[in-house]
This record gives sequence, structure tokens and C-alpha cells, in this order.
Amino acid sequence: MALPVGQQAKYWGIATAVFLAALWFLGDVILPFVLGGAIAYCLDPVADRLERAGCSRMAAVAIITLAAILIFVLLVLLVIPTLVQQTAALINTAPELFDRLRTGLTERFPQLMDNQSVAYQQLLAIGETIQSKGGELVNGLLSSALGLINILVLIVVVPVVAVYMLLDWDNMTAKIDEMLPRDHVETVRMLAREIDATLASFIRGQGTVCLVLGTYYAVALMLAGLNFGLIVGFIAGLITFIPYVGALVGGVLAVGLALFQFWGAVEVVDGETVSYVTNWLRIGIVAGIFGLGQFLEGNILTPKLVGESVGLHPVWLLFALSVFGSLFGFVGMLVAVPIAAIIGVVARWGIGQYRQSLLYRGQSGGE
Repeated sequence: MALPVGQQAKYWGIATAVFLAALWFLGDVILPFVLGGAIAYCLDPVADRLERAGCSRMAAVAIITLAAILIFVLLVLLVIPTLVQQTAALINTAPELFDRLRTGLTERFPQLMDNQSVAYQQLLAIGETIQSKGGELVNGLLSSALGLINILVLIVVVPVVAVYMLLDWDNMTAKIDEMLPRDHVETVRMLAREIDATLASFIRGQGTVCLVLGTYYAVALMLAGLNFGLIVGFIAGLITFIPYVGALVGGVLAVGLALFQFWGAVEVVDGETVSYVTNWLRIGIVAGIFGLGQFLEGNILTPKLVGESVGLHPVWLLFALSVFGSLFGFVGMLVAVPIAAIIGVVARWGIGQYRQSLLYRGQSGGE
């Protein structure tokens, strides 16, 4: 005999409250395990394919681990040093770039940049903040022993957790399936399949889109001669999964840096007269790189790799990221997409149940 609906709702509510409380109190502690579980989830299909090709689970995990180590070593040797160098150089150059912006605005719009104007006072305050806080932020991040320990823990613990979870993934899912309430096992399995399809389409597909676009932006901007092109491409690719935000932030940052670099960057000396030439072609190329990236993302990459059946509306995704990020910090942002997918699937199922109920159809059962 099944439990009454009221008691079932109470138990599920308690389980949800315990889960949210664990996120609240153990956010920093469970971060490596959340990351490790996410990596294992994304790599499980690869391990399954290797098993179907004749490898044992242990051999499949070993092949994936060796490939990951090789990629990590290549990144450390070829990409990460340049990325760190450009990041530090960009932070150190930010005050100078801001001064050039203020000087340029003063020369071209003197009435706007009057010493008593609001715009001038705001720009002056922003510049002072950048100069005073930028160095403190960098020094605090680099010198914080706690931050260094956390980074080391992530570097060491996350791969270990990912390997063990990937090795036992099928066993874990089987154990969870055995613990499902028998009265609702088929419904839960159906919802789990839909959630898995949604997450697979979004996380694996969108992760590939982020990687492709980040690589494209970084390589294209560096070939275009833009300083800090690698870090701009990395930032744009990293946040591409947030609808429109990645392209907007990356495009504004790239075009802004292009304006600083190519606006008056070429000196033409004619006797004692020095004039500054703006390289509009280079600025246009940088803007065109992001325009082409948006075209590729919207018309080729996202339809092919993510698909149309994800069911995560951009507004719902932004709302979930904002709420969970505000409540639970970085861990909340990591779990926001899976939880948004779960809520979306359950909500669609609940709406379907409602449309079949007497509450919707009435006693007559009419449409």
C-alpha cells in the first residue's frame, strides 16, 4: 500500500531541504566532488564507447586518464604560461589604458569632459578605484595561502574523484536505481532519462561550443594582432554557455582593447609635427571576428552540437544562475544548470499530469 500523498510530499520536501542545507553549509568543501562528478558524468559516454569497442572498464578509464594527462601537460607547456602572462599584463596595463581613454575623450569631447561635469568625476573615480584596488586584488590572490591551498586541493582532489566516480559510475547508478521507491520507479526512471538527455545535450554540447569558440576567438584575435587576444578569447569562450553574455563581454572587451591599441597607435612624423593615425581596418577586423563567431554559434555550432530539444530557455537559465550563484556562490553556479534542467523536466511532466487531471478537464472530461 502506497503512502498517502501528503506524507510523500513531506518526505520529498525534507530531502530537498537537506540538499539545499548541504549546499549552504558545505559549499566550499563539496566543490571538488561536484567538479569531479561533473567530469565523470561528461566522460561516461566515452568510457561506454570504449567498453563497446572491447575494452574493460578499467582499461577505458586508464585510456581516458592518460589522454587527459597528455592534454593537461600540453596546456601547461604551451597555453597556460602565456595565459597567465597576458592576464597579469592586462591587469597592470588597465590603469594606463583607462588614462588613455580619459585623455582621448578630453581631446575629442572637451565639453563632456569638463572638470566639473558628472562624466569627468565618474571617470576620475573609476580610474582611482582601478589604480588603488587592482594591485591589491592581484596581490591578495597571489599571496593568499588559503587560496593557494584551495587551488592545490582542486588540482589534486578533482582528478582523483573524477577517476573513481568514472570507474564506478555504472555501479553507482545501479545502486541508486535499487533505492528508488518501488511505487514510483518507472516514473522516476522516465524523468531521469529526460533529465539525462537534457543535461547531455546542454552540458556536453555547450561545453564543446565553449571550447570551439574560445579557441577560435583566441587564435583569430592573436592573428589579428590584438594584445591580450588569448585572455580575451579564453574569457569569451568560458562564459559562452551563458546566453548572449559571453559574446557581449568578449566583444566589448576585445573592441575596447582594439580601440586603445589601434586608435592613434601609429605615429606619422612630418618634420616637427606628429599626428596619430587610427587603424580602422584592424578595429573592424576585431569586431568582425566576434560577428563571425556569433554567426557560427547561432547557425552552425549550437544547432548541431546542442540541438533544439534542450528545453532550457535562456531567461530560465539566467535566472537559475543568478539565484543559485547568489545563494550558494561558485558551487551554486556549478549546480544551477543541472538543477534548472531537473526543475524544467519535472515542471513539464507536472503540467502534463495536470492537463490529464480532473482539476483541468473537469467532471465532463471535455477539452
